[in-house]
Amino acid sequence: MNEQIPPSRQALREALALSEDILRNIELCEMPLANILLKASRLARLLNDFDNQKIMELEASGYPSTPDGVSQDIYRLAVIAGRESQQKNEKTGEIKTYIYTTSVEELEQEVKSADSALAAARDPDVSVSSANPNQMVWNPVGNKFERDTIRTNAARAQRRLSSRRSFIYSYTLKRHHELKFSGIADDIFSRIRESVDGAIGERVPVAAQKLVAVYENLKSENPEDWANAVHSCRRILQDLADSLYPPREDIEKDIGGKKRTIKLGPDNYINRLIAFLEENSNSERFEEIVGSHLGFVGDRLDSVFKAAQKGSHAGVSKDEADRYVVYTYLVVGDILSLL
Repeated sequence: MNEQIPPSRQALREALALSEDILRNIELCEMPLANILLKASRLARLLNDFDNQKIMELEASGYPSTPDGVSQDIYRLAVIAGRESQQKNEKTGEIKTYIYTTSVEELEQEVKSADSALAAARDPDVSVSSANPNQMVWNPVGNKFERDTIRTNAARAQRRLSSRRSFIYSYTLKRHHELKFSGIADDIFSRIRESVDGAIGERVPVAAQKLVAVYENLKSENPEDWANAVHSCRRILQDLADSLYPPREDIEKDIGGKKRTIKLGPDNYINRLIAFLEENSNSERFEEIVGSHLGFVGDRLDSVFKAAQKGSHAGVSKDEADRYVVYTYLVVGDILSLL
């Protein structure tokens, strides 16, 4: 699949509502599948899912072909849509792969018209007799072969139509679950963000200003801005440490039966925040978990900072920057909950 452009929040909200609508349409058979396809195409377009948008359009219109077959790209999309099948040559034993190019609307029409076609192919009610008692009388040739062909074609069209319905439903359901989960995650983070923004704004106003810079940098498509967002997270933790546990003399602690020096100077902001946790938390488990998170985040933020000092910003991806902003919010929220 082609690399996708992230959709806007408004598009995501519309896509969630549209996916619910499509699922209901299919489950309750509210409209022809050909009409539902147009909605599915819009769903893919809202999500910038360009391959599946094109597939839904082709499902509605049919897959174009020439006397030489179909193009490589069209064949690729048909395979994604599950239209490929294998056939064995009875004479040579050779197995070849094919796709069927019929549109969903044509399949629906073929299934719908089967009953009327069978009625038209019904054998007429005739009575044949002869005045000659010695003459052999035969009924006229019936339309059994035609009726069998109609039934075979209708059954094949119904199988293919069921496959198309399943494909559209599976795609929509998958997207619906993704959007639903994303919405839950957004709601959770929004609550955390609102709580942290208010608390840090009161306690460390200068750090609150840096949060604004973080969001501006995350909106950018420039990798250097993503690195700057991570640097801002580092400075936010430094400001928080300076406010809650200012630099002081190093201390010695007995850890595992050995004396260790804990540095609490200006650059040791993670150690100072962990010391603040130990002195203000009544839960050893809380200290252990949050302290572990702090150590992990601090190590990564420091490594990005050191790389930047050497003139390298390329090591920070957009996803990585997003993660460390979220991690920073979580640990800041945990620390501020002790106040």
